[in-house]
Amino acid sequence: MITSPQQASKEAILQYLLKENRASVQAIAKAMRISPQGIRRHLKDLHEQGLVEYEVVHNKTGRPLHLYYLSRQGRDLFPQNYGEFAVSFLETLTETVGEKAVSQVLAKQWQKKAENYRRLLTGKSLAERLNQLVAIRRKEGYMAELFLLRDNPPEFFISEHNCAIAEVAESYPQVCSHELEMFASLFPDCKVERTSWINEGQHHCGYLIAYRQD
Repeated sequence: MITSPQQASKEAILQYLLKENRASVQAIAKAMRISPQGIRRHLKDLHEQGLVEYEVVHNKTGRPLHLYYLSRQGRDLFPQNYGEFAVSFLETLTETVGEKAVSQVLAKQWQKKAENYRRLLTGKSLAERLNQLVAIRRKEGYMAELFLLRDNPPEFFISEHNCAIAEVAESYPQVCSHELEMFASLFPDCKVERTSWINEGQHHCGYLIAYRQD
């Protein structure tokens, strides 16, 4: 299947909006290296398809600013590995065996996931292991990025702009707690802290990972 340049540009705009949450035509044009006129045409098409929405911000001076963002339909284009079936399954399981048993099942699932990650993290340095983790998360649909905040002692920040298990996390937010515990277990020599959370209305999940000196 051949993707046209126009379609590729639209997909890039959707990815940019997923990452940035809200953006103006000028900001998108600068990032995409496409003229503002071209960006407006693409956004018009995406809006007509129901993939993007916009809000008008009125400035004290100058023209109102249009900020574009992904609609729910637009977000649904990105990987969501579990979806409605998983939520329905967990609800049925809860009705059958109770909430406590389901919580134990979810905890066990994340323990297994941590073991799988641990086998794949073969790097010796913290930076190597974190880069490997981010690469794995990207393949799983999390749209993850890694940032170095400080060299000595090492401090990193992982930003995930998409939740691949969004529907499950909304109905069973405890999976996010297990995920944080999993990251902490992968890097026992570090302090791992969640600084932002999609479930709380923020546009990405953020994790601060700082090397322990003690």
